[in-house]
Amino acid sequence: MVAVVEAYAGLARRVLAAPARLGRTRLVAVDGPSGAGKSLFATRLADALAALPGGERPPVVRTDDLLDGWDDQLTFWPRLERWVLAPVRAGRPGAYRRYSWLRRCFLDGAVPVPAGPVLIVEGVSAARAAIRPELTLSVFVTAPAELRLSRALARDGTEILPELRRWHVGERAHFAADGTEAVVDVVVDAAPALPHDADRYYVRRPRPDRVPRTRQVVGAPVPAPPGPGGALRAGHGDGLGR
Repeated sequence: MVAVVEAYAGLARRVLAAPARLGRTRLVAVDGPSGAGKSLFATRLADALAALPGGERPPVVRTDDLLDGWDDQLTFWPRLERWVLAPVRAGRPGAYRRYSWLRRCFLDGAVPVPAGPVLIVEGVSAARAAIRPELTLSVFVTAPAELRLSRALARDGTEILPELRRWHVGERAHFAADGTEAVVDVVVDAAPALPHDADRYYVRRPRPDRVPRTRQVVGAPVPAPPGPGGALRAGHGDGLGR
């Protein structure tokens, strides 16, 4: 399988050079299974967009914050549409209430989402078929199942294991039915063997329908020693995100 090291800065320029499809906003979806490293990828892409000349940091909406508990794994979408996507599509700022996984309810304070040049939505099913016509860029982040499980348990505690296993069944069924990984623009290997500066670069691998004979190619120079290799979720809120 070909693996290519690419820069977040280059991906950020690609986003800005592409047309807006959610009204005047370029919508980026970062999808993938639990524990793969979606949150960290989304954060680093937002950092890269902010670092461009004249750039500004885009809002990052994490779908874990919109779920009404474990049973709302995929059915949260109308909430995302009503609170965020619809107003941004119309050129108006959106706002959402963040779910507390500790209190098991939505918090009162609203999180504003400006209708700017770019909006990043990160989480399981973020690149689902229903939103694809309005996506400027879709990303699917992957990692081996055992590693993803260990990351999630390290992040949220072993007490979530029964619910997490049920969650894994649900996300596997969704990805199989949706065919997400085969149609996204970029598939990211979040547990690569290739050395790279993980703060500035990511490792892209082919989509499943484009996998050639097994080999590795480094597609970008690596100017620094390997950076932190872990892709643990960046902490936010009160934790317990999937």
